[in-house]
Amino acid sequence: MTDYYVFDTYALIEIIKGNENYLPYTNSRIVITSFILAELCYLSIRLYGNKKAYEYVDKYSGFVKGINKEIIKDAMNFRYTNIKKKMSIADCIGYILAKKLSIKFLTGDKEFKNLPNVEFVK
Repeated sequence: MTDYYVFDTYALIEIIKGNENYLPYTNSRIVITSFILAELCYLSIRLYGNKKAYEYVDKYSGFVKGINKEIIKDAMNFRYTNIKKKMSIADCIGYILAKKLSIKFLTGDKEFKNLPNVEFVK
């Protein structure tokens, strides 16, 4: 598989954990935001400690795509209109970035399961 996806933190953590359902996506072209990278760092510190977390930050930092104010505005409007789903800021930004890039948002977060433009994998 050589498609582009915006990976959310869930997807990255599942790949790190070795979830076989994410194996087909390990050869995909990765796009993430700095917000997703920050979440990855935090969760990795909690799960694996600082040394390993910093290795993951170094590994994935080259995949960060900048975002502009329009993406932020659209993402926060999207988050507000879906307020009951309690979506994270990072995920909303990633989802809108994927829509703007005309690629899919790769996630296992249940809040995104039935949304358009989502590749949902558990």
